[in-house]
Amino acid sequence: MESLGDLLRSLEHSPHMKRAEEARKALANDPLVMQLLERHPEIDERMLNTHLNQVRQYVKEYRQCRECPGLDRCPNDLTGHYTKLDVQTLGGHTYLVDSKVPCKKWTSKQAQDRIRRRIRSFYLDGNMLRDDYSLDEILAADFERMKAVEKIADYILQVKEHGLSEKGLYLYGKFGTGKTFLMCYMLHELARHGYNGVIVYMPDFMEDLKSMFGDSQRLKETIDLLKETDLLVFDDIGAENLNAWARDHVLGTILNYRMNRRPTFFTSNYDLDALQQHFSFTSKDGEELHKGHRLMDRIRPFVEAVAVNGKNKRGIL
Repeated sequence: MESLGDLLRSLEHSPHMKRAEEARKALANDPLVMQLLERHPEIDERMLNTHLNQVRQYVKEYRQCRECPGLDRCPNDLTGHYTKLDVQTLGGHTYLVDSKVPCKKWTSKQAQDRIRRRIRSFYLDGNMLRDDYSLDEILAADFERMKAVEKIADYILQVKEHGLSEKGLYLYGKFGTGKTFLMCYMLHELARHGYNGVIVYMPDFMEDLKSMFGDSQRLKETIDLLKETDLLVFDDIGAENLNAWARDHVLGTILNYRMNRRPTFFTSNYDLDALQQHFSFTSKDGEELHKGHRLMDRIRPFVEAVAVNGKNKRGIL
């Protein structure tokens, strides 16, 4: 019968053990491991052998990170994280301790996700709220809108330095000049500084209000959100099919609450005078000049009107 000693000696010379020993030596001679040993001379051969799997994982993930294929294809065990090795002493014994550390791409994505969570959009293409444009790029797309871009930049700077004012902006101009995009850029930049915002595409919002008429809880939650958010943008106002109830009891209620409290912003193809004419007429009740004037009293004093010039860039920027 083969003794235990004979068995162990036979295993030492087995092909499997030879391959394992060669792999161990190769790992110990890896430049990355040698740098680790230089930083921590207290790591001896025994400790290295004890923590071989951790060291191997450290080397593997380090190399994978150097050739990062992007977060969506991260090959590491924990997406967006790499293995870090530290030496700790506990009870007179030294240990090699591994931990998972977030990479720069993961940290950046988490920061962007926090920003996006501060902004809600209703009936608007989410791609409008991108974070990869600078003011220089926005301006370079069309120098005719320079004054509008400068106004947005000034507004962002003022809020960053002095906090929210009671006054918003009213961007108006032809189709496709980038009014909505400029508002989305503003929301994103101010979300970086902790402000929350909502942007509402008015034509679809007014249509959806019809379904909310029979759902009082949903209607209340929607109105409360629009009343309380730091920054509210009504996008493409004047393009909606207006009815008296939505104008007086929804839009009027929201604007009445926000004036003197929080800024409200607008984009429109109408200037302020033309918008007042729009609010003064509904398909059911006809012309109601006093109601249009009353609603404009909640808009005109609380915005700075800014013309957005330029070419139609629909589908471009």
